[in-house]
Amino acid sequence: MPLADIDYLIQDLIGKKNHLHTYCQLRNSFISKSDKYGIWESNLPHYFLPSINIFPKIIHLCATNYEPNQRAVKSPSGSILFYIKADSINQMLNFKQTQQLFPFSMKNLLGEASWLPGLRFEEMVKTFMRENCQPKEPPPLPYDHFNEVGKLLIDMISYVLGFTTSELVDETVLVLLSSFSQGKPPAVKYNYAKFIANKIHDQLIRLDRKGVFKYSSYIYHLLMYYQSESFQCPIKKLNSKGERRSVVFWSFVFHQVQHSPYSYYDFIDQFVYPVSCLLMKAPPTRVTYEMHKLLQLSKSYNVGDWYLYQNHTMIRIYGCELCPYMLPRYVPMRLFSLEYYRQLINSDLNHFHSTKKKAQLKFKDHLGPFIMNKKVGKMLT
Repeated sequence: MPLADIDYLIQDLIGKKNHLHTYCQLRNSFISKSDKYGIWESNLPHYFLPSINIFPKIIHLCATNYEPNQRAVKSPSGSILFYIKADSINQMLNFKQTQQLFPFSMKNLLGEASWLPGLRFEEMVKTFMRENCQPKEPPPLPYDHFNEVGKLLIDMISYVLGFTTSELVDETVLVLLSSFSQGKPPAVKYNYAKFIANKIHDQLIRLDRKGVFKYSSYIYHLLMYYQSESFQCPIKKLNSKGERRSVVFWSFVFHQVQHSPYSYYDFIDQFVYPVSCLLMKAPPTRVTYEMHKLLQLSKSYNVGDWYLYQNHTMIRIYGCELCPYMLPRYVPMRLFSLEYYRQLINSDLNHFHSTKKKAQLKFKDHLGPFIMNKKVGKMLT
């Protein structure tokens, strides 16, 4: 009985860059004095957080429990779980501010973009774009035309700004990129934590209307840092010298990296479930009432059963000849939906479609985050 993690439909995409490797590499370059562009001194690498397994329900629960006036996510009982403030972000990242940082917003960046093009722009493109790809047109500029250092900086800047595409590099990214130059410390050190805290605040209060949230990794790490006692997975807060380190190194339970010691199965049971307990009035059940109804709608219409084991859960659709997947103890609708459709389609193909009989099983068009293609559904039946 294979784990659900091997199903390619269940795995989220893994980012091209290993954020933790990049962080360590830049820190070591600074220590060895081989950082030619002052990237570590800019403080930007601290805010380039690891990719995570996306679980939208956590963000929606945080939005429901968010108190805008206090800038705090609370439990249903009213206790504060964590704050959405610059100080909270800096504390969890173990970043100690030692000098004045320049505040900025998207409006400020668009205003500063008025110098494009100019001498500053020409110097920047010579430094960070490939020699054979110097621009002849104004921004936006193709991402692929930048050299490796330029792409690294653009990736980190885009992440902080909440951009998800890097096919074209626009003026706002170029303004931040222009603070870097070869052989010099950063021209400006920006207050990234304050910008990120404001963006999280704005996106949480507008989540129901706009449905957009770009800082899930920050929410996960804030939960890990301020509610660490709620998790049973191993958490390593100190380095080999006994010093507190950034929360990004505490645990990999929700990190999306290749060769992770944790599976998606572990992510659900060891992170999603404890977080759900913090944000909901009552702990979630292992199999929800909606899943019960789908499997056993009534005494006269049952299509399957569920089985609760000590460390995993399974569902079984009657007539399915496939080996069932072992699901987490606490089954999210996302995994249930995939397993439900997989087994239901197999049962229908084996017992009705292959014998040219009319299908006896009812397919729901919409289940969890998935919508079944009606044309394909008709072909299967």
